[in-house]
Amino acid sequence: MNEVPSPQLRISDPEREAALQALGEHMSVGRIDLDEYGERSAQVTTAKTRGDLAAIFEDLPQPHPRLGEQQPAPSSATAVQPVAQPGQPIAWTDRPLNQRLVAGIIPVLFLAAIVLTVTLGAWWTFFIPMAATGFGKAVWGADWEQDQKRHRDRRHELRHDRHELRDQRRERRRELGH
Repeated sequence: MNEVPSPQLRISDPEREAALQALGEHMSVGRIDLDEYGERSAQVTTAKTRGDLAAIFEDLPQPHPRLGEQQPAPSSATAVQPVAQPGQPIAWTDRPLNQRLVAGIIPVLFLAAIVLTVTLGAWWTFFIPMAATGFGKAVWGADWEQDQKRHRDRRHELRHDRHELRDQRRERRRELGH
């Protein structure tokens, strides 16, 4: 059986994402600047093999992307609820389902209150979303709103990075004449 040597193995999209996250950590601590982050990110998106990724990180200390260590997600029966470290929020996806549902339904309740107030003149309907918000704060604490904002900000940041990388890839393709 012919096995491909590790540096010549092709990489997957999750491995590229791990590399981009590692680059982001290096930029956040000041090891690389924004321009170098952009250059290396473009290299990550065009990398095809593990050797290509290793070359991008050869002059950087840890963290490096973990390649080939994709473990299956734990089943819901064996999943352990994460414990928040002091000062670090729990990831939005790691929060309990009931908390995510309440946080997601509050904007819908506000819209319904607006519609009911305009159509029926039922001004008291604004108390419903306020009660749901108060319930959420009482059960999960005030930090759940801050975590919701952090999650939204992080999502926008990642979306912006993806668009920036896409534009860089398009520009490279244009430069190469593809």
